[in-house]
Amino acid sequence: MKIVIAPDKFKGSLTGFEFCNAVEKGLKNVISDIEIIKMPLADGGDGTAEVVKYYLEGEKVTLKASDPLFRSINTWYVYSKKEKIAYIEMAEISGLQLLQENERNSMYTTSLGTGQLIVDAMEKGVKQIILGIGGSATNDGGMGMAKALGYQFLDENDQELKPVGCNLQKVKEIDASNIHPKLREVEVVVACDVSNPFYGKSGAAHVYAAQKGASKEEIVLLDDGLRNFAKVVSKKFDIDLQEISGSGAAGGMGGGALIFLKGQLHSGIEIIKELANFDKTIANADWIITGEGKLDNQTLSGKTISGVLKSAKAKNIPVAALCGAVTVSNEDVEVLGLDYIDAISKNCKNLEEAISNVYPNLVESAIRFGKSLKVKP
Repeated sequence: MKIVIAPDKFKGSLTGFEFCNAVEKGLKNVISDIEIIKMPLADGGDGTAEVVKYYLEGEKVTLKASDPLFRSINTWYVYSKKEKIAYIEMAEISGLQLLQENERNSMYTTSLGTGQLIVDAMEKGVKQIILGIGGSATNDGGMGMAKALGYQFLDENDQELKPVGCNLQKVKEIDASNIHPKLREVEVVVACDVSNPFYGKSGAAHVYAAQKGASKEEIVLLDDGLRNFAKVVSKKFDIDLQEISGSGAAGGMGGGALIFLKGQLHSGIEIIKELANFDKTIANADWIITGEGKLDNQTLSGKTISGVLKSAKAKNIPVAALCGAVTVSNEDVEVLGLDYIDAISKNCKNLEEAISNVYPNLVESAIRFGKSLKVKP
């Protein structure tokens, strides 16, 4: 029997690698003749870098760069000299996680540090950059990132603007005469799983800026700024950002990456599956076991489990999901197409107990699944 274990992490309690080990332990407890292939996955959110590092056999490059408030901090990205690929996680240098509660305000934050990491990777000679843009603290339309690459953003007096959200509405001209020469030599793939437009009620500012510290009045100003920025971009590059699904991701970084990096927006889980050679590896599997911390309605769009199911259905492989908690209905489970489901924390009294016992509970869940296979004719 061939079983592929392909989970996401359980946020805050279990890595994808630990999940694989726990499930392997449980299965081998009840099934002796079994081939297990461990394939931890991710969808472009936090934790993706470790998964990418695993499949690329890459290394961590450490360096100093600017945080969202222009402070120089230690940060890192993943680099594969062999494959000439870099994976840069925006959250590690331009992320909300780097700021104290009272420091958060996307009127004044920048994506400059993300651009500095991109420059460092390009100067190492990479041919492809994968950019994960989840968890940003910014709403600058990618202006900070672009400044690091040599773009200049000018006001009505031809004065260069500081690349922060509140200055989007002041941009009148974009000077691309001094961009980094290696930009022409690198392919950029952006892990983006949201479909928000650049501006408007479903755009970057109205949907995400509040959680990044902006007030209601500031959200309106940021949205007006994105509208102005899109107008200037359209005039300069003849591209309408508002028409591009996902351009509003990460405070407009989705659109900024497309314009200034000539990046392509792709599903995070699909990018990781390609790096892992997932579709080829699962061929002839009897089961795929996947999982994540919480199986909910968001699982239906762009998350790791939905990506696993897409590949499994194409090859008629049944899928079991072992999750921390399950909040979807039986109808949703049918829509997802799962063949087996188990909430491993169902007997825990509270979240604290569930987190502290997640590994042994997952082992027991895998044992239950293994026994269910053995009783079938």
